Amino acid sequence: MKEQLIQRYSAAERINHWIVAVCFILLAISGLAFFYPAFFWLTGVFGTPQLARIIHPFVGVIMFVAFARQFFRYWHHNLINSEDIRWMKSVKTVLSGHEVGDTGKYNGGQKGMFWLMCVCMAVMLVSGFIAWRPYFAGYFPIPVIRLALLAHAWAATGLIAGIIVHVYAAFWVKGTIRAMVEGVVTHAWAKKHHPRWYRDMTGKQK
Repeated sequence: MKEQLIQRYSAAERINHWIVAVCFILLAISGLAFFYPAFFWLTGVFGTPQLARIIHPFVGVIMFVAFARQFFRYWHHNLINSEDIRWMKSVKTVLSGHEVGDTGKYNGGQKGMFWLMCVCMAVMLVSGFIAWRPYFAGYFPIPVIRLALLAHAWAATGLIAGIIVHVYAAFWVKGTIRAMVEGVVTHAWAKKHHPRWYRDMTGKQK
């Protein structure tokens, strides 16, 4: 019997997602190298430490621009409602394999991750520009640059932690990776994990 599939992401959406993902990996690796001496060897991801310092902020701008496209495309799907609060309060039940609530395109955890990314990206963009030598750092006093670097590090740490959970959840929920690789999910997957979205996409009430 042929699988019944629903398109979850278009090719453009998937490409945009993977641009953000690749940029994040490069930035996380080089950022760890800058902030922790034990990981300095990771600057080799861009060839040399000098190149890493030059390229890191440019990749950061690319990631922010790509994420901005995601923000304007998805923000209205990520407004938190009562069903999401119910989902968040029932995380233990969800982790046991039982879905909770009438979930739309995204569940409470995915929405929380979306807004965490928005906050962290904004903080890293502003703090990154303040500390960016030789272009912008010269316009700010040293104490402000130090605070910017601290904020940048904390925002990056929060984002890395969030992405680790995001990736784990993607592998844990069978069928999720397929959505971002092939762009489709089965009717069964949609009905189980995102029942309201399933009804919106198919017109079926059950």
